[in-house]
Amino acid sequence: MKTKKELRDEYKEMKFRKGVFQIRNTVNKKVYIDSSADLDAIFKRQKFQLNCGNHPVAELQKDWKELGEDKFEFEILSEIKENDTAVKSDPKDLKLLEQMFLDEIMPFDEKGYNKKKK
Repeated sequence: MKTKKELRDEYKEMKFRKGVFQIRNTVNKKVYIDSSADLDAIFKRQKFQLNCGNHPVAELQKDWKELGEDKFEFEILSEIKENDTAVKSDPKDLKLLEQMFLDEIMPFDEKGYNKKKK
């Protein structure tokens, strides 16, 4: 059986798919854009929060409840690729990539669920 240290070291070496994703309302075309250091897990987490009624974005939560899960699509907009020889990417790169999509798509007000940062 592996020690806690061995398990922790293995976890640190794992490579997760990182990138920017969106949740798109297929009825009103609004989108919610965010980023994650684990794209494989984030959709499950987002759906879980929405189905439990505790998503941090109230307007998205409201539409999910009114329209139902089948009216939303989860999509990966961009992924940061890491190869075996590269140094792990900086978390700031992920936020920068997210900001680029926010600036381009502008998912605010009637176009989306994101809030403008002041």
